[in-house]
Amino acid sequence: MKFGQGRYVVEVNVPDRAALFRSIRKKFSDGEGFALATLNLDHLTKLPVDPTFVAAYQAQDLVVADGRPVVWLSQLAKQPVELMPGSDLVIPLTELAAEMQMPIALMGSSDEALAGAKAALEARVPQINIALTHAPAYGFDPTGDEANKICDLLNNSGAQLCFIALGAPKQELFAAFARTRSPQVGFASIGAGLDFLSGHQVRAPKIMRMLALEWFWRAMQSPRRMIPRYAKCFAILPRLILDAWRQR
Repeated sequence: MKFGQGRYVVEVNVPDRAALFRSIRKKFSDGEGFALATLNLDHLTKLPVDPTFVAAYQAQDLVVADGRPVVWLSQLAKQPVELMPGSDLVIPLTELAAEMQMPIALMGSSDEALAGAKAALEARVPQINIALTHAPAYGFDPTGDEANKICDLLNNSGAQLCFIALGAPKQELFAAFARTRSPQVGFASIGAGLDFLSGHQVRAPKIMRMLALEWFWRAMQSPRRMIPRYAKCFAILPRLILDAWRQR
């Protein structure tokens, strides 16, 4: 399903988890890198006002639906896609990488969060090889000199899957930038996925996720940051609903 108009169109091009893992398995087998983005309403508020974010999204090889509103809009458009939050993909992708003997790298907000995520992943998937962990400096430019240096680190580490947990738009901008500089690495932008694993953030209880109330949980955890974000998300829903209806 497509979102946006004119130059600002992005597309959820992977309909379900089975298709996603078939594609990634093949890319691993072929030694081919990729960039994976998880589209949600917050991204859809940023895209119309940020051409560089649009360009980064359009450079992603794989785009999945992260957020029930995106899924509901796809159903309204009669182009249904499956819900695939980035946080839910970390363990399955790690298991696939371990099965295929693909070393992985972790990029996140702090050394402490990465150390916790590394320990959690090694406990859940003991055979995984975590070849690199890296927390970019404060004010990291995802297309600047440090980004180039990180690509060198990735290339030297042998990692073939890199989880990027930097939030939007930084993680998607870096994935698009690094995609050509580290062509054998798969980049998966996963938002708070590593912070959840390390315990630096607490994810909503499963019952709230099942009831599509994870947004409410996150708003209560960090109201100053999240309530304005969700207000913007709710504000664009009427336009998105109309766009989805037109795509039926």
